[in-house]
Amino acid sequence: MGKNIGFVSTRFAGTDGVSLEAAKWAQLLWDHQHVSYWFAGELDRHPDISMLVPEAFFDHEENQWINKRVFGVQTRTPYITGRIHALRDYLKIKLYEFIERFRIEILIIENAITIPMHVPLGLAITELAAESGIPVVAHHHDFYWERTRFSINAVQDYLQMAFPPKLPNIQHVVINSLAQEALALRTGISSIVIPNVLDFETDPEIDWEFTKDFRAEIGVSDEDILILQPTRVVQRKGIEHAIELVHELGDPKYKLIISHAAGDEGFEYLQWLQDYAADHQVDMRLISHYVSDKRGYGTDGQKCYSLWDVYPHCDFVTYPSTYEGFGNAFLEAIYFRKPLLVNRYDVFVRDIEPQGFDVVVMDGYVSDRVVEEVREVLESPERRERMVNHNYEVAKRHYSYSVLRKRLAFLISNFFGIEI
Repeated sequence: MGKNIGFVSTRFAGTDGVSLEAAKWAQLLWDHQHVSYWFAGELDRHPDISMLVPEAFFDHEENQWINKRVFGVQTRTPYITGRIHALRDYLKIKLYEFIERFRIEILIIENAITIPMHVPLGLAITELAAESGIPVVAHHHDFYWERTRFSINAVQDYLQMAFPPKLPNIQHVVINSLAQEALALRTGISSIVIPNVLDFETDPEIDWEFTKDFRAEIGVSDEDILILQPTRVVQRKGIEHAIELVHELGDPKYKLIISHAAGDEGFEYLQWLQDYAADHQVDMRLISHYVSDKRGYGTDGQKCYSLWDVYPHCDFVTYPSTYEGFGNAFLEAIYFRKPLLVNRYDVFVRDIEPQGFDVVVMDGYVSDRVVEEVREVLESPERRERMVNHNYEVAKRHYSYSVLRKRLAFLISNFFGIEI
């Protein structure tokens, strides 16, 4: 019999990794009669199945006030402690209301007791779990010890208590084996690994009619070869290596396009990249103003494409990241049967590379070998076809919905002794 499942986070909206993976989980749970409901501070879910509590959003003014006073310092005042607990109490009340309104039987916490973007929410969830004994699945995407900005803080007591909590009614899920080991070493908490997945059992739906003018819209010709960097402009994405690659390919027909904007982390880095591209005579296009969460038209009538509209029109994908929790863009490139370059970041080396993918790999820098391998892939249709088809089949075995379906069944059966 299906269960009522409550997803909880600071935000379920847009195309961030947490929101996307939660939607996949909910979709597969729905296939087995489990109904999903949503609690967050920012939501794009239907009001009939969700509860919006603005104070739960990490960017809410009260939470921002707290964060400015507890990170980057080592002590806090009693007044700050009081503000934290006041918000914690309020959010705990709202969580109980959420459980009662939708008759929630299982909570799935998406990163809210993993990374302390919202300390009061993490405390509220932990106390509710301890008080109620409700079954909880904690889905961890990135831990606070993986981010230097949380290294110095005045809330170490709360981090030990709630990020994540060690309670008998909580099952912990991580997205890679390195996180699994670190969690066990630091906290003694055991977990299972559920990697990010895509629906490799179904070919992607491509709207060729809507996107037929994509190249013209961004100002490139059909003869140009588009190298896609499908990430935000953040330093750990290693975008300078994509610039170096295009420079070494040595032909003006190669255009580097970057799909996402800089955001708060990357404006200085973006300016440096623009100067770097100019110095290397690389035609780098920033197309974030053409890319939106969903395809459609802007207020000015300009077409907006989704990221998944962009992939089919590109010829090669670069993924030279120095750090990733998993690598959604890696899977997306394979899903759209695009050849790609990958830097051997830790999780790739540990979890992904052993599966046997056929990609161009680099070890921290663009070598002559890397350039020649990329050139071969771009200039040989047979090599390219062999690569992308092989990768699709490997991903179908290891990162498809069937993998997620089996592991969700395991989690549910641990609580209720049944299979979904």
